[in-house]
Amino acid sequence: MKKLLLLPAIMALLASCASSYNVEGTSTVSALDGSKLYLKAIKNNEYKTIDSCDVVHGEFHFTGLLDTIRMASLYMDDESIMPVVLEKGDITIRIDNVRQLVGGTPMNDSLYKFIDKHNQLTNQMNELSHKQSQMLLEGIEEDDINRQLSAEATKIAKEEDDLVMRFIESNFDNVLGPGVFMMITSQYRYPILTPQIEDIMSKATAKFKSDPYVKDYYQTAQENENRMNGLGEEPQK
Repeated sequence: MKKLLLLPAIMALLASCASSYNVEGTSTVSALDGSKLYLKAIKNNEYKTIDSCDVVHGEFHFTGLLDTIRMASLYMDDESIMPVVLEKGDITIRIDNVRQLVGGTPMNDSLYKFIDKHNQLTNQMNELSHKQSQMLLEGIEEDDINRQLSAEATKIAKEEDDLVMRFIESNFDNVLGPGVFMMITSQYRYPILTPQIEDIMSKATAKFKSDPYVKDYYQTAQENENRMNGLGEEPQK
């Protein structure tokens, strides 16, 4: 009988040791209304659902216990909408036709400050093609245009590389480092080694290198590199 009485106390103690996350979201995108949203996180190199809710009149809500801070993604069906750090506190998500923003907690604030800056640089790079058309209309020599825009593109690319490197390096030992590493490597068809990735791994801490995604990506990228340089086999996808 005493053992049975102790069980509720033990369960309450375990629950008190876990943090909780609370996500309050709003959306002005009409297509989302009535949809089901999912919070998914990587497990065994696959995204697994950890929570779900419906969007009702432009509002949605997730809440749950959290034994450790986790990098997750907000999904609608099989489409990833945006990254979210699940951490203790009140997390706010705002979605409209112009941007998606997560805030309210330290890591989410830090992540979206980085994403905003990264988006600014991406927009600057995309704007170069429009700038090229304008310069042609102004009668500027094509060689001069190419020389100027090539220099601007190189400058923007370096700023982007530096931004990513600084952010990951300053977050090697928390979920943001591996999370952003996953974001920048997901653009490739299969794991490859780039100068930026080699630079990151040369400076990485043991904790960063042991992250399951980072470890698997880097190992597979090295194997692919060896195949392409040696046997010439098709890279792993």
